[in-house]
Amino acid sequence: MSDKIRISDVAALAGVSTATVSRALAAPGRVGKETREKVLKAVHATGYQVNAAARDLRQRRARSILILAPNLSNTFFSRIFAAIQEEASDAGLTVQISDSRIGREKLATLGHDGRADGIILLDGEIDPELVNSWRLPVIQLCEWNPAYHAPSLAIDNAAAAGLAVRHLADLGHRNLLHIAGPAGNILAQTRLAGFQDAAQAAGVAAAVLPGDFTMESGAGAAHQWAASTNRPTGVFCASDECALGFISDVMRLGFDVPGQVSVVGFDDIEFADRFNPALTTVHQPRATLGRDGARQLIKMLAGGVTDPVLSQVVPAHLVTRVSTGKAPTV
Repeated sequence: MSDKIRISDVAALAGVSTATVSRALAAPGRVGKETREKVLKAVHATGYQVNAAARDLRQRRARSILILAPNLSNTFFSRIFAAIQEEASDAGLTVQISDSRIGREKLATLGHDGRADGIILLDGEIDPELVNSWRLPVIQLCEWNPAYHAPSLAIDNAAAAGLAVRHLADLGHRNLLHIAGPAGNILAQTRLAGFQDAAQAAGVAAAVLPGDFTMESGAGAAHQWAASTNRPTGVFCASDECALGFISDVMRLGFDVPGQVSVVGFDDIEFADRFNPALTTVHQPRATLGRDGARQLIKMLAGGVTDPVLSQVVPAHLVTRVSTGKAPTV
């Protein structure tokens, strides 16, 4: 039976060493044509089958990639995970998903325990010393940290925030509010900077309230907005969940969206168009990001040369829906 045939049997029949058989099967380009043909004939004659698991063990390959992301319950990640899974599966790799906030001690073992061949990192707030100690290929996706020795793939968050501001300004809104994300988060910082720069360029007033990307922060900001004596008529939220929380509580307080306040979100999550009113938002091409990130990591695993500081930018665009309208007349 073929499962009893060993590589030494193939080598004996072909008249070559076992090392040559291994090279002919794993890296045929490193073996001459005549030798390669003898090995393949011997493989066919004996019915030898490569034990992929044993080969990967010898090469210390897990045939798996690890996704690390903060707050796995966040609906933003769903399409990214699905796209990564699809690309990995096509390449014969399995996918593991873990919360990046599992603690320094557990994170320190990554890249040293042999459970994964590479990491797709969606968190820019891990200690750079820790990330740079991982002995695996790493690619940063969506979030990034310039101190990480790993290429990154993301949208231009500042430019995307500018799309939201210009949309509101074009509708006649002259007093804008931004509900920001977490203070230490690179996405929140970049979107805030994009909001402020675009507001200045458009010549409109711009205020900021702190937030953390969650519905709760949006709901809290709604009450602060309602209590203000000079309510901004255009609101740009740093995430869709924040925007949905804002709209929900503003309407509970008796205000009309977009009649009295227009709201723009960020991400275009699955139910943004199903909410009432449907949410105007910056669309992140999450499937594209996941797919391209996985392809880049797979290329790295195959020995492809990648610049460790390479930053690739994927375009984003604004999706206009019902939550924005012309500024109310005084």
